[in-house]
Amino acid sequence: MESATLHIDSPIKNIEKACRIVAETIMLVGKSINVGIKTFDLDKIAEDYILTQNAIPAFKGYKVDGKDFKHTLCISVNEEVVHGIPSDRVIEDGDIVSIDCGVQYNGYFGDSAYTFSVGTISAEIERLLKTTQESLDLGVQQAIARNKVYDIARAVQSHVENNGFSVVRQLVGHGIGKQLHEDPAIPNFVPPLLQRSYYPNAKLQRGKTIAIEPMVNIGTHNVKTLSDGWTVITADRKPSAHFEHTVLVEEGKPIILTLMD
Repeated sequence: MESATLHIDSPIKNIEKACRIVAETIMLVGKSINVGIKTFDLDKIAEDYILTQNAIPAFKGYKVDGKDFKHTLCISVNEEVVHGIPSDRVIEDGDIVSIDCGVQYNGYFGDSAYTFSVGTISAEIERLLKTTQESLDLGVQQAIARNKVYDIARAVQSHVENNGFSVVRQLVGHGIGKQLHEDPAIPNFVPPLLQRSYYPNAKLQRGKTIAIEPMVNIGTHNVKTLSDGWTVITADRKPSAHFEHTVLVEEGKPIILTLMD
């Protein structure tokens, strides 16, 4: 799908700008993901760039249960699914590294994630990355006006499970705009009946921006949070991949706002 320059109204143009900075930041960081670099150094590259764009790192200072996230990026390696904390950890050959970036620009938000491979990875992990990225593309295709949330969820889940992997249930995508996380929730699975009140099958509205973000595991879909209160890992410690786009819902064809060049 192609990106587009939008000439609609100020909120959408600000969201588009935030998303453009997100995509540029991830591309810049990706060029520095090599064996031997520390994840904290990747975080510094991202923060410095975002600030030069007159924007604000959206994750830095984000609060959950009274805890502040103190960094610009979530950097999750191998079995870490999401919310990995930048640190002195050194990237090694064979790692997969998920870079999740959010930006606030003029009071509006953009959000995206991409999982990079480092050096030589196994055929199974290569297939995991390919399947996860494909599932995102299939989910995005369903983000059109008058479709519903479960159309996205079904497209993602079917592709992932048909390829022998599992989608995380405890974490989902979301609406985005004046807040980093808004309604509707965008699960990567069609919820069973008893969970549908948590993830309503909302109709997608033209002009709404949403973040679609498959989190896909080689093994079980179950995850747990480490004692740092942030880092989510797979329960079986097998690798996980994460790809995300902020998308504008339109008639007929969605517009990806975080498409990387």
